[in-house]
Amino acid sequence: MTDRDDAPTSPDAVQDVQINAVQSLLRRTVDAREGFDVMVEKAEPEFRPVALKFRETHHQHAERTAAIVTALGGEPDSEGSFFGTVNRTVVSVRAMFDEIDEDVMDSVRDGEKHVLESFDEAIATLGTNRHRDEILAMRGEIEALLDETRHLD
Repeated sequence: MTDRDDAPTSPDAVQDVQINAVQSLLRRTVDAREGFDVMVEKAEPEFRPVALKFRETHHQHAERTAAIVTALGGEPDSEGSFFGTVNRTVVSVRAMFDEIDEDVMDSVRDGEKHVLESFDEAIATLGTNRHRDEILAMRGEIEALLDETRHLD
C-alpha cells in the first residue's frame, strides 16, 4: 500500500528502493572508475595526476558505496555495467587519434554530471541518516574535484 502511486510506505519496500538507488550509484561509480583506469594508462604526463585523482576518488567511493549497500541489507554488485565497457572503449579509441590531456575535461565533466545525478537519486531515497550523510560527503568530494580542475576548461 502506498500513500501515492509511486511512493512505497512499507519498511521493506522503502529499504528496497534505497538499496536499488545506492546500487545504481555504485554501478555508475564503478563505470566512471573503469573509464579513468584507461585514461590514467593513456594520459599525457601533465594530465596523468588529474586522471589519477579522479580514478582514486571513484575507487574510494565504490568501496564506501558498496559498504552502504551492505549496511542497508543488500548485496553489492561492484561489476559496473555496460557503460563501464563503453567508457574504457571510448577512452582507448580517443587515445589512438588524440592525446589524453586537459582537452578531455569537457568529456570528464559530462561523465561526472551523470555520476552526480546518481548521487542525487540515492540521496533522495535516504532519510536523515548516516548513509545519506556519507553519500552527501562523497558527492561533495566530486564537486570539489570538479571545482579544483575548473582551470583545465
